[in-house]
Amino acid sequence: MPDRQVFGLSYDLSWEQLAAVPETYFTAWGSLFTCLHLKPEDTLFVRGATCALGYSAIQLAKALGCRVIASTHKESKLPLLNHADQVILDEGKLAGSFAGITKALELVGPKTLSDTLRCVEQGGIVCNTGILGGVYTLNGFDPIKDIPNGVYLTGFFSNYPDQQAIDAIFSFIDHHQLKPAIGAVYPFAHIDQALSDMDHHKVDGKIVVCVS
Repeated sequence: MPDRQVFGLSYDLSWEQLAAVPETYFTAWGSLFTCLHLKPEDTLFVRGATCALGYSAIQLAKALGCRVIASTHKESKLPLLNHADQVILDEGKLAGSFAGITKALELVGPKTLSDTLRCVEQGGIVCNTGILGGVYTLNGFDPIKDIPNGVYLTGFFSNYPDQQAIDAIFSFIDHHQLKPAIGAVYPFAHIDQALSDMDHHKVDGKIVVCVS
């Protein structure tokens, strides 16, 4: 591997837990702290929260001291978000359903982004990180009309981790005694089943494959 993709660590986690951290927690960390400038006094809305990234974002935000509101479009998955302070069934339009949102992490993507922008208070920030909704671009997006006055829109691209960020993430995890949300662990011999379960959304949480 290129040396820019290899980082030194010294933390007391199992290999399975270590494997569940890098991409998922780095994306959550960058979204929350680099883009949303999340503070303990914030109320964070995580839209599309029943995915490994959503679970990680909720975990980090709660450890920081934030109030967290989380949503899912599947009623059967509402119990999976019991670590959030408030859980909402997302039927497509949530603007006006609640007040006090200062930061929002958009994981559904362009499909619901315009609505999410109208869920936050003036001065709030929305970070578009996910594309779970299957819509990848904002065709006809008018930033003057579609971004409410005084609301800020940003996004996080997770391809550029560095040692400083990795150290900060693992230090935070260690300090708050957090455990990565692992949904299932598979031996390498069953990687076909792991991929099938991922494609069919059968696992709630991070999928880890052990080589040995």
